[in-house]
Amino acid sequence: MTTTAFTFAMLPYVKQGEIDYAALDYNPDDPEPMPDAMEQEFVVSEILGIMHSRFTDFKTRPDVFLSSNTILCYDPTNLNVRRQPDIYLAFGVDQGAIRRRRIYLPWEAGKPPDLALEVGSESTGAEDTRVKPAVYATIGIPEYWRFDPSGGDHHGERLWGGMLRDGEYQPVELTREPDGVLKGYSELMGLYLCWDDGWPRFYDPDTGTYLENWRQMQATMAAERAVLEAENERLRELVRRLQEGG
Repeated sequence: MTTTAFTFAMLPYVKQGEIDYAALDYNPDDPEPMPDAMEQEFVVSEILGIMHSRFTDFKTRPDVFLSSNTILCYDPTNLNVRRQPDIYLAFGVDQGAIRRRRIYLPWEAGKPPDLALEVGSESTGAEDTRVKPAVYATIGIPEYWRFDPSGGDHHGERLWGGMLRDGEYQPVELTREPDGVLKGYSELMGLYLCWDDGWPRFYDPDTGTYLENWRQMQATMAAERAVLEAENERLRELVRRLQEGG
């Protein structure tokens, strides 16, 4: 899997006073767990893995923040007003400074996240569709996506994307491939987010190919290891024959 060549002018992190962590009604180091973690974790991990590879160079880029289920605050006067997006992404921010503060504060980071994505579950589906769009629009998150691995039981639809226009999310046009894969284009990522029989995939229109997911990468690595081991065994056998002949 190749990484992006995106470059960003990193916004300066402007710390605005100390945070009274003891006064918070939550622990930012131990956010509330996903209510349906067992239902969501594989999809969330899959999306995070691909996005880390694509956008953060496997967590090494200082100007890209990507996180899951951590605290996003949006009221400077009350840090208990918060959300925990399943996944959220911000370009051009000082990700190290954000992590040291242990909370994403848009007014200190210099901008809101660029994208939020929610994975549907039984206990969160209604909030994802009825509450979070208005909250994320108020925060100013340019793209909001929903992925429902159940096929629509939780969100009412398998896949949904919205672009923030005039304070509201305007739906992204979705297309369906002959093989049944549903896809929508993210202008921010430059990729199509796809729903493939309940599993997330990403399609790169520049290369005309899907990005490798974790399972495919594991299969590729296993195949490469098998080829390498076979070659090593061939060389060992050749050395044995030469030693026996010498």
